[in-house]
Amino acid sequence: MREVSYGRIRLGGAQKEVSFANEGQETGLICVQGEGVVLAGGERFVMTPQDALYVPKGTLITVQTDGEVDLVECSAPVDGEYPLQFVSVEDVRADEKLHFVAGSAGAHREINILLGSNIQAGRLVAGVTRSLPGNWTSWPPHEHAAMLEEIYVYIDMPAPSFGLQLVYTGEISPAEVEVVREGDAVLLPEGYHPNVAIPGGTLNFVWIMAAHREVVDRKWGVVQVDRRYAS
Repeated sequence: MREVSYGRIRLGGAQKEVSFANEGQETGLICVQGEGVVLAGGERFVMTPQDALYVPKGTLITVQTDGEVDLVECSAPVDGEYPLQFVSVEDVRADEKLHFVAGSAGAHREINILLGSNIQAGRLVAGVTRSLPGNWTSWPPHEHAAMLEEIYVYIDMPAPSFGLQLVYTGEISPAEVEVVREGDAVLLPEGYHPNVAIPGGTLNFVWIMAAHREVVDRKWGVVQVDRRYAS
């Protein structure tokens, strides 16, 4: 991956706090489980599931919890300066441009855009997608390699649930097909990348994108669709 990096901050038990600095990198934090507090830029933010925080480069970040917390961390190098910004999932769900159901029959999914046009940033765009049971997401197949690279991080899929992730650049055969389960991360520097849940199961993931050209390419929804499957 050229621009984006991904990590996981899991605290609880014996370890209740961690600190790190993000020199030269803008950082996004998305809570996927539990509750924690993030200290950054002299401010204090309480994070619950699907809350997000954008942290500018050159910031000391401390994450704390009294119980357990699980945060997805994403970062990308930037030249510009952008403000510290907290995004509440309640505010996202109240905005029809950030929270909506997409897709047609067999490919319905709920989308929350957490770090999108609602914040100022250089490269990062991120959110959460949740499929309906047994449905496809990222359908019709699309790709955006000229502008954005992407990572899928699968969440909230307790065993024995799983899904199938496809990645292809031309013909579907040959294609990379992987079984994906909770906790898996799939790197998508290029290619069409549809995925599907098992019958009765849902496909849930945090998606993280980073623009190749700072600000200029930071656009959600600008994609090339595989015309064979466009409806």
